[in-house]
Amino acid sequence: MIELFSWPTPNGHKIHIMLEECELPYQVRAVNIGAGEQFAPDFLRISPNNKIPALVDSDGPGAAPISLFESGAILLYLAEKTGRFLPTDPRARLEVMQWLMFQVGGVGPMLGQAHHFRVYAPVKVDYAIERYTREAQRLYGVMDRRLAQSAWMAGNDYSIADIAIYPWLRSWQNQGIDWTDFPHLKAWFDRIGERPAVQRGCAVLSQAR
Repeated sequence: MIELFSWPTPNGHKIHIMLEECELPYQVRAVNIGAGEQFAPDFLRISPNNKIPALVDSDGPGAAPISLFESGAILLYLAEKTGRFLPTDPRARLEVMQWLMFQVGGVGPMLGQAHHFRVYAPVKVDYAIERYTREAQRLYGVMDRRLAQSAWMAGNDYSIADIAIYPWLRSWQNQGIDWTDFPHLKAWFDRIGERPAVQRGCAVLSQAR
């Protein structure tokens, strides 16, 4: 059995969706980050950076238990475990990896900052709002141009790159985005949102928030 320690945030939803897509049995343990539960000693033992999600798999490599933190690493682990959503062909695999890293290093941090300064910051900072809104728009443009040439983010097949990026775009309004500027990305976004496993994944812990 897989235990997933999570909360309904984009990074949490990435793993909820992956588990649903792979049809793996799992139990979700809510970690209320608004209440500071991510700093509890028991959670820090499996997630030393005090971030969700974190995963414990009793049937890890070599049939031994394993714990993992960082959503990108967890996606890769689950893809390797199931043989799904990550190609074995070296070139196709690298294509997926680079777009996964694009999400981890760019989409997540920058859209998160845009969301924070536009919605949650206790003091309005015009410079930060403008900076991160422009960066969000730039990243949306990168993805839109990519999807003008490709059915999915990393090529012809749905992959962990798509799973990683999609949840971050669900808050597009709070990031200062107008979908009419990004028609190819909007079509991709709608197509992913129609997948039953994605809908189930996004519903995980929705009542807890």
